[in-house]
Amino acid sequence: MSEEAEKKLLKMYDGSRPAEEDLFETSYVNHVAWTLVVILGGALIWVSIALINAENQRNALMTKQCADPVFKGEVDQACLQLVASREHWWENLWYGVTHLRPEEPAPK
Repeated sequence: MSEEAEKKLLKMYDGSRPAEEDLFETSYVNHVAWTLVVILGGALIWVSIALINAENQRNALMTKQCADPVFKGEVDQACLQLVASREHWWENLWYGVTHLRPEEPAPK
């Protein structure tokens, strides 16, 4: 192969070589974005768990599932911590997300 042909061939493939000055450059843009995604995802899970627990207890109080057997008209706090007022947790989440205001009581 002649020297001229070899220079043409090397010049043709010169753009495919990595730029050595940028070879070990790091960018923190993706780290910031993914950190933000993880933090917001964790906050969403935390708020969902809090909403599920609050709606579970609210529904138990509304349906009088935790009435104290000894003191009439009082609430059993231990029952309120352990009660499952609906069959599944996602029912509490769905009700809490879709009902932003409490229902109006039925007229007597």
